[in-house]
Amino acid sequence: MVSVRSAWRDVPPLQLRQFAALAMTEAPVLAEEILHEIRREYPQLPVVLDDSGEPMALVGIRRAIEVFIQHLETADGPRVHPEVFQEFGRGEGLNGRSLNSLQAIYRLGVRLAWRRFAEIGQRVDIPPPAMYELVDVGYEYLDWLVDQSVRGYAEAAARQAGERLRLQRRLMELLLSERTRGDATEALAERAARVGWPLPDKVAVGVLLRPAREAVAPAVGQSVLLDMEYEQPRMVVPDPDAAGRPELLHRALTGWAGAIGPPVPLADAAKSLRWAEAALRLMERRLLPGGEVLHCTEHTEALVLLQPEELIDDLALRCLEPLAHCGPTHGRRLAETLLAWLETRGGAPEVAARLGVHPQTVRYRLRQIRELWGDEVDDPDRRFELELVLRAQRLRGELGDPRPRR
Repeated sequence: MVSVRSAWRDVPPLQLRQFAALAMTEAPVLAEEILHEIRREYPQLPVVLDDSGEPMALVGIRRAIEVFIQHLETADGPRVHPEVFQEFGRGEGLNGRSLNSLQAIYRLGVRLAWRRFAEIGQRVDIPPPAMYELVDVGYEYLDWLVDQSVRGYAEAAARQAGERLRLQRRLMELLLSERTRGDATEALAERAARVGWPLPDKVAVGVLLRPAREAVAPAVGQSVLLDMEYEQPRMVVPDPDAAGRPELLHRALTGWAGAIGPPVPLADAAKSLRWAEAALRLMERRLLPGGEVLHCTEHTEALVLLQPEELIDDLALRCLEPLAHCGPTHGRRLAETLLAWLETRGGAPEVAARLGVHPQTVRYRLRQIRELWGDEVDDPDRRFELELVLRAQRLRGELGDPRPRR
């Protein structure tokens, strides 16, 4: 609340009334002059109209002047109504002005208002000490106006952010459902337009693991749709291969873990989500590296071979049945040799080099393999099934991996 000091209280009531009457009469013109000067000094500021077609800034300036003048005669100073200026701040925020521009309006307004009040004070013989105190009162009033307007502005910003998040969530729900084809295309375009999200040709969908329960949302940028409401937050990355996008995501997601699905056409976003969720399950089983955000396209083999676990296990029982009568250690060595032979399609020297053993050892094992499987190892379909099963076992860590690390 603004407090008026002793020198102002000592001004005779008649002079105070004369001052207030003249100031109130000139308030509309003063408001126009202040707005004109603001537009001259800040031409980039948008002109936002209220429901009556009058500039919102003009309404706010005039109201601030009138409230100040109305109560200059009272001992307690201006009895202001915070909701008026909080609403002004909300309106400025909702209509696109920055907080700096809002404060600039008030600062310039007080400076120009003081010049006019000083002229009026001379005309009605207000003593200089009282006018000096009026300057202090004016700046106290300015501080209070800014404080109230900033509160309203912050409320508007929070409301806008909340509304955008709600609309963004509705967009993501439709995008990640199975209904993004046909009739849903128009609805998708409408929801995207409401949040200002240009529809991309391709997207990649990510699923994240929080580094902490109260983790702050990663700064992935406005173009990436992010929903933190899920226990495992989701994000939709537009044009994931666009220049600079991978580097931006890498920086923003430092400290996070999760998986980003493969790039797919916009209508197939749900498929990218399914691959990301599958990768996350493998991470939780420690079949894929943890502690970072993985790209599914870099782990295709694991995702293809380890996801259908029951099918692979059943196929393994049938394909590797000849190893059932071998001891565990010997059976594993034969399996590793068979896989190396299937992958290299070479002779004993190539297989031996891959396994790091003597070629004669490989020849011995290959003879055993042919005895166990017979002509089946010459059948392309059987070789494919064997390689599929053995690669899956290697990914699970059941077989050694002699391949160089990438």
